[in-house]
Amino acid sequence: MFSSSRKQAMCMTDQRGLSLIELLVFIVVVGIAVTGVLSVYSLNARSSADPMVRKQALAIAESLLEEVLAKPYTYCDPDDADANTASSPAGCATTPEGMGAEGVEDRYSNVTPYDNVNDYNGFSMTGIDDLTGTAIAGLAGYTASVQVQPVADFNGIVPVVPGDNETLLVTVTVTGPGNHSVSLSGYRTRYAPNL
Repeated sequence: MFSSSRKQAMCMTDQRGLSLIELLVFIVVVGIAVTGVLSVYSLNARSSADPMVRKQALAIAESLLEEVLAKPYTYCDPDDADANTASSPAGCATTPEGMGAEGVEDRYSNVTPYDNVNDYNGFSMTGIDDLTGTAIAGLAGYTASVQVQPVADFNGIVPVVPGDNETLLVTVTVTGPGNHSVSLSGYRTRYAPNL
């Protein structure tokens, strides 16, 4: 038979469960962990870009990139009589196309607007304006800039004459309130001469 002390020991080992102290320690540990997770989540939520600002910046960048890529990319300025037939800058009647706007060309002008992809190189605006130069309501806190760069080798297409690039990389960068920035890029290939 078992002695009473041995019976008591067996009864104690058969008991299962948590003591009050163990339960309190568990609650404290879980509370500290949850507090840490929530503080990281709160910091992320505060420092992340406002979705509305990001969407608006993306819409502005898409619109400006589409505007730039819709312009011709020819050897000659589109105002040149030989713009559609010139097969090199030497084939231009008067004005070979260069990087940046020629003379008095301006994005907002009705008489001498930007008429080639190259014209937009270095273009920037503080506050977003439409093509007439009218500020668009609610977009005064945004800035936009355009960079146009020649691409030396695009999908294996290497210029026949060095420096005579057939492809341009257009990058539009828009920065919104809170210094949240979006950049979009697109390629434009030369299609002239277009007989």
